[in-house]
Amino acid sequence: MRFTSASFLFGPLIAFAMVGLFVVLLRWAFARGGSLMARPGRPGAEEDYGLLVPVASPNTYVEGEILRRTLEDADIRAMLAQTLHGPRIMVWPADEIQARKLLRQSN
Repeated sequence: MRFTSASFLFGPLIAFAMVGLFVVLLRWAFARGGSLMARPGRPGAEEDYGLLVPVASPNTYVEGEILRRTLEDADIRAMLAQTLHGPRIMVWPADEIQARKLLRQSN
């Protein structure tokens, strides 16, 4: 077997590349503040929910969940949001009139 100067250079280059790869991988894995877990939601103002429109203001979160499921049973996409002023049932503007009618009938 014949060794050349290139073969003596090739081994250390591969070793340094692997060590460099491990350094980058470990820095990424143990970096602070870059969690892959979602943070818990924060309450916001009613205006902070983009196009969604509030249609009901339940007194409790449980009551809000019941109203949200009532709307979803009628095929109306609804969301229960914790706002700064308490829970709100939010729907898309196209569903607002139908949602208000349904919620009035259920009370």
